[in-house]
Amino acid sequence: MEAKAKVLYVRISPRKVKIVLDLIRNKPIADAVAILKHTPKAASEYVYKLIRSAAANAEHNFQMDPAKLYVSECYVCPGPTLKRMMPRAQGRGDRILKRTSHITVVVKEKEDK
Repeated sequence: MEAKAKVLYVRISPRKVKIVLDLIRNKPIADAVAILKHTPKAASEYVYKLIRSAAANAEHNFQMDPAKLYVSECYVCPGPTLKRMMPRAQGRGDRILKRTSHITVVVKEKEDK
Protein backbone atom coordinates (compact mmCIF):
# COMPACT_ATOMS: atom_id res chain seq x y z
CA MET A 1 0.00 0.00 0.00
CA GLU A 2 1.35 3.41 -0.93
CA ALA A 3 0.16 7.01 -0.88
CA LYS A 4 1.18 9.57 -3.44
CA ALA A 5 1.23 13.35 -3.77
CA LYS A 6 2.10 15.44 -6.83
CA VAL A 7 2.65 19.08 -7.60
CA LEU A 8 2.67 20.17 -11.23
CA TYR A 9 4.09 23.19 -13.06
CA VAL A 10 6.34 24.40 -10.23
CA ARG A 11 8.43 27.35 -11.47
CA ILE A 12 11.82 25.91 -10.49
CA SER A 13 14.34 23.95 -12.51
CA PRO A 14 14.17 20.13 -12.17
CA ARG A 15 17.91 20.06 -11.62
CA LYS A 16 17.58 22.17 -8.47
CA VAL A 17 14.71 20.05 -7.15
CA LYS A 18 16.64 16.80 -7.69
CA ILE A 19 19.35 17.93 -5.25
CA VAL A 20 16.75 18.29 -2.48
CA LEU A 21 14.96 15.03 -3.34
CA ASP A 22 18.23 13.09 -3.07
CA LEU A 23 18.51 14.23 0.57
CA ILE A 24 15.20 12.67 1.67
CA ARG A 25 14.88 9.50 -0.39
CA ASN A 26 14.25 6.35 1.78
CA LYS A 27 14.10 8.39 5.00
CA PRO A 28 11.31 8.26 7.63
CA ILE A 29 8.82 11.13 7.34
CA ALA A 30 9.96 12.77 10.59
CA ASP A 31 13.61 12.77 9.45
CA ALA A 32 12.71 14.03 5.98
CA VAL A 33 10.68 16.92 7.40
CA ALA A 34 13.55 17.86 9.76
CA ILE A 35 16.06 17.79 6.89
CA LEU A 36 13.85 19.98 4.70
CA LYS A 37 13.23 22.50 7.48
CA HIS A 38 16.99 23.13 7.74
CA THR A 39 17.94 22.97 4.05
CA PRO A 40 18.52 26.44 2.57
CA LYS A 41 17.30 25.61 -0.94
CA ALA A 42 14.33 27.13 -2.77
CA ALA A 43 12.98 23.68 -3.66
CA SER A 44 12.85 22.52 -0.04
CA GLU A 45 9.65 24.51 0.63
CA TYR A 46 7.78 22.79 -2.23
CA VAL A 47 9.06 19.34 -1.23
CA TYR A 48 8.20 19.96 2.44
CA LYS A 49 4.57 20.74 1.57
CA LEU A 50 4.45 17.75 -0.75
CA ILE A 51 5.70 15.33 1.93
CA ARG A 52 3.16 16.67 4.41
CA SER A 53 0.44 16.17 1.80
CA ALA A 54 1.54 12.60 0.99
CA ALA A 55 1.62 11.73 4.71
CA ALA A 56 -1.87 13.20 5.17
CA ASN A 57 -3.12 11.21 2.17
CA ALA A 58 -1.67 8.02 3.65
CA GLU A 59 -3.25 8.63 7.04
CA HIS A 60 -6.64 9.84 5.82
CA ASN A 61 -7.26 7.76 2.69
CA PHE A 62 -5.48 4.50 3.51
CA GLN A 63 -5.51 4.49 7.36
CA MET A 64 -1.73 4.03 7.54
CA ASP A 65 0.18 4.65 10.79
CA PRO A 66 1.95 8.05 10.46
CA ALA A 67 4.80 6.88 12.72
CA LYS A 68 5.72 4.05 10.32
CA LEU A 69 5.73 6.08 7.09
CA TYR A 70 8.85 6.62 5.00
CA VAL A 71 9.60 8.21 1.61
CA SER A 72 9.77 5.22 -0.72
CA GLU A 73 9.98 7.14 -4.01
CA CYS A 74 10.51 10.76 -4.94
CA TYR A 75 11.27 12.05 -8.39
CA VAL A 76 11.01 15.11 -10.57
CA CYS A 77 10.10 15.36 -14.24
CA PRO A 78 10.60 18.43 -16.40
CA GLY A 79 7.45 20.37 -17.19
CA PRO A 80 6.92 22.77 -20.06
CA THR A 81 9.63 25.37 -20.58
CA LEU A 82 8.64 29.02 -20.95
CA LYS A 83 10.68 30.72 -23.65
CA ARG A 84 11.47 34.40 -23.20
CA MET A 85 13.72 36.86 -25.05
CA MET A 86 16.24 39.24 -23.55
CA PRO A 87 17.37 42.17 -25.69
CA ARG A 88 21.10 42.30 -26.44
CA ALA A 89 23.38 44.66 -28.29
CA GLN A 90 22.93 45.58 -31.97
CA GLY A 91 19.31 44.40 -32.22
CA ARG A 92 20.02 40.84 -31.24
CA GLY A 93 18.14 38.81 -28.65
CA ASP A 94 19.08 35.94 -26.36
CA ARG A 95 16.64 33.22 -25.45
CA ILE A 96 15.93 32.69 -21.77
CA LEU A 97 14.48 29.31 -20.74
CA LYS A 98 12.27 29.43 -17.65
CA ARG A 99 11.98 25.80 -16.64
CA THR A 100 9.16 24.13 -14.71
CA SER A 101 8.95 20.87 -12.78
CA HIS A 102 6.47 18.14 -11.92
CA ILE A 103 7.41 16.72 -8.49
CA THR A 104 6.08 13.41 -7.13
CA VAL A 105 6.49 11.90 -3.65
CA VAL A 106 5.37 8.38 -2.70
CA VAL A 107 5.22 7.21 0.92
CA LYS A 108 4.84 3.67 2.23
CA GLU A 109 4.50 2.02 5.60
CA LYS A 110 7.53 0.20 7.03
CA GLU A 111 7.07 -3.56 7.32
CA ASP A 112 7.41 -5.09 10.77
CA LYS A 113 10.01 -7.84 10.84
